[in-house]
Amino acid sequence: MAWNLNSDRPIYAQILEVIQIRIIAGVYKPGEKIPSVRELAAEAGVNPNTMQKALTELERSRLVMSVRTSGRMVTEDMEMIRQTREHLAREQVQEFINRMKKLGFSRAEVLKLLEQEEGHE
Repeated sequence: MAWNLNSDRPIYAQILEVIQIRIIAGVYKPGEKIPSVRELAAEAGVNPNTMQKALTELERSRLVMSVRTSGRMVTEDMEMIRQTREHLAREQVQEFINRMKKLGFSRAEVLKLLEQEEGHE
């Protein structure tokens, strides 16, 4: 997964989201060690302090745990991972709905478009 970071939101928040997505998508599996701050910062092309800020926030949310001698590990709490997945999905849906409203679409029109798109898969 690419680190498509842009200037419309704080970089650390975007990093946080990328790592959350990697966890819920199974790139980083429950109980697995994640790459170090320096490795992730180099991969994302950001300052290690920015990466550290994002990882600290992930620890605060308990999605990632710091293990003294082993680095950071993904939680094994599958309910926490499921809740994070649902939260991110809700954010995406709300963002989509807001954009469609700005375009002048009603709820019924949006649902019709979604149903049409679903038929094209």
